[in-house]
Amino acid sequence: MGKIVEHISNSDLWASSAIFILEDDAQNGPDHVDAHRSVLLVASPYIKRGSVIHEMYSTSSVLRTMELILGLPPMSQYDAAASSLWQCFTASPTLTPYKALPNQIDLNAMNTEKNELSEQSEHFDLSEEDAIPDNAFSEVIWKTVKGIGSEMPAPKRSAFVRMVETEE
Repeated sequence: MGKIVEHISNSDLWASSAIFILEDDAQNGPDHVDAHRSVLLVASPYIKRGSVIHEMYSTSSVLRTMELILGLPPMSQYDAAASSLWQCFTASPTLTPYKALPNQIDLNAMNTEKNELSEQSEHFDLSEEDAIPDNAFSEVIWKTVKGIGSEMPAPKRSAFVRMVETEE
């Protein structure tokens, strides 16, 4: 991903580019906030650097932003009603090219450790989407990262409601 952004940022396309990188289908995979959160990365000379935006966005927000950039009408009621990521952008571009960092780990290395997690993983059906029980898969990933003796938090599911003050 870094090499792709570096390549584009060193081309003539960079001045008019916006690259959106969004996790697909974050239905489960609990973290400390909500089981539906996804990572969104945006690379563009028009992105505000060094800022933190505390706005709740959705996948429809990303789609709406792309539509606005391209001058396209909304495709559905969902993206029509979605907040765009306008707060993340600036009118003054920074055309400095991106420099990808070298890998810090061997991407060809294999985890050959045999334990209960690897045995459980061998029985997962990865041949098609959603064929694995979400919680079992999430727990294997959690324990692989956090330690085999760690306890995965229960998934939190939230409703995101935007409160609007109205005049009487």
